[in-house]
Amino acid sequence: MDRVWWFVAAVMAAGLVFLVFGGSGQALNMADQDFGRLLYLGIFGAVVASGILGSGIPIGTVGRSLAMWLVIIVAFIAVYQFRYELQDIGSRLTAGLIPGSPISMTASDGSRTVLLDKQGDGHFQARAEVDGRSVRFLVDTGATTTVLTSADAASAGFDIGALSFDIPISTANGMTRAARVTADEIRVGNIVRQRQVVLVAQPGVLDTSLLGMSFLNSLSGYDVRGDRMVLID
Repeated sequence: MDRVWWFVAAVMAAGLVFLVFGGSGQALNMADQDFGRLLYLGIFGAVVASGILGSGIPIGTVGRSLAMWLVIIVAFIAVYQFRYELQDIGSRLTAGLIPGSPISMTASDGSRTVLLDKQGDGHFQARAEVDGRSVRFLVDTGATTTVLTSADAASAGFDIGALSFDIPISTANGMTRAARVTADEIRVGNIVRQRQVVLVAQPGVLDTSLLGMSFLNSLSGYDVRGDRMVLID
């Protein structure tokens, strides 16, 4: 066995010398880069095989271990290759369990789409995040600006007591006043917008925060297809 490994080592050394000093750009009808890669893999394989055979571990045990690692590697590759499809499946499962949860879809070219299902009351809702805090929005195409309830604004970190409610707005309950703030981030599924100006309604005025046109107009497009609203980034 020692003779075999000495022979392999000699062949590898000869290949390395030929690659370094040959200077022809071709080795065994292969480009130097391909020949170098083959040489590297050969050396690596020889080292691994030498270690396995020298360890005294039964070949059957080695074969089972290699097969197990091969399955693990293939599984990791499969998860990576189908990562977008797996994200879509996860979003659909979440949407079925939690009403208003956005269904996020990412195409292979990186474009993002979010689907919102119509709720039992006939409106579209979206469970989103404002500055990292969960907020349940009612999608309102009649609202010029995104509006937060005072409770949602406080949850997102805004100091309600320090706000100046000096902007008149019209709601279903009539005219009221709101304060203007800037949200560092609004996230609906996998669609994210930075530094969005939003309004904060006075306490007790709104029951649900409104996702208005200031957010929707920042998208590439949106439309309603039956019982589903599609947001396109």
